Amino acid sequence: MENRIMINGMQVSEQLASFVNQQALPGTGISSERFWAGFSELLHDLGPKNRNFLAIREDMQKQIDDWHIARRGQAHDAVAYQAFLHDIGYLLPEGADFAIQTTNVDPEIASIAGPQLVVPIMNARFALNAANARWGSLYDALYGTDALGDLPAGKGYDPERGARVIAWGRAFLDDAVPLAKGSHSNHDGYRVEAGALVPALKNPAQFAGYRGDAGSPTAILLKNNGLHIIIEINSDVEIGANDKAHVADIRLESALSTIMDCEDSVAAVDAEDKVLAYSNWLGLMKG
Repeated sequence: MENRIMINGMQVSEQLASFVNQQALPGTGISSERFWAGFSELLHDLGPKNRNFLAIREDMQKQIDDWHIARRGQAHDAVAYQAFLHDIGYLLPEGADFAIQTTNVDPEIASIAGPQLVVPIMNARFALNAANARWGSLYDALYGTDALGDLPAGKGYDPERGARVIAWGRAFLDDAVPLAKGSHSNHDGYRVEAGALVPALKNPAQFAGYRGDAGSPTAILLKNNGLHIIIEINSDVEIGANDKAHVADIRLESALSTIMDCEDSVAAVDAEDKVLAYSNWLGLMKG
């Protein structure tokens, strides 16, 4: 049985209190005294209200259960059921038309279309992988899966498969960020002149930036449909050394956001579970 201590009129798990005081609060500018006093005030204010909501929910559920039990074996009457749900307050009258304000909403939510991951935050490895999934290697994804139509054979690097990956990658660039003339596969390098990419893009606005020296950049940043593409240039690695444009990888902006789940894919119910969940979240926030 977990040990509990009294703090500001609350019984708090000693393990949870230790985590809050020794790990979560340092660096926030909030003292443990101020935190627990404020939390106690919130708990004593909102706790009774929450219990009342739960009682209403339980009463509604009992009425719904009784309604179905009383009609067991009968054909479902959708009209009568809807009227019943209105009568008990489960359904409310439709309100007037309204509009929501989206000003200052992050573009990852408001305007950019892309995957959103959901992972159990109690699994540190899953959570970390998801947090790092904003960018992914196209070359790795193609080489290590059956996206090319087959799986890799053997354990070592297969140059023939690598060539297929590179060809697929260049075709992808031709489709997503086409050049004004020719193909990405026909050019022997990238550089930046007067703020523009050379070779020139069909749509110059797709050039978003570069890393390194303009005449010999180490990365080119492009964008398509709001998502970014990085062409990594590195002649010091095997892939880049054998590529005439020294392209070592193509990285794609992938999972734009992640839900770190504490409720659905996991069940953080006791102090030990919550401390694990909060510890992993704290680690992600601190980096």
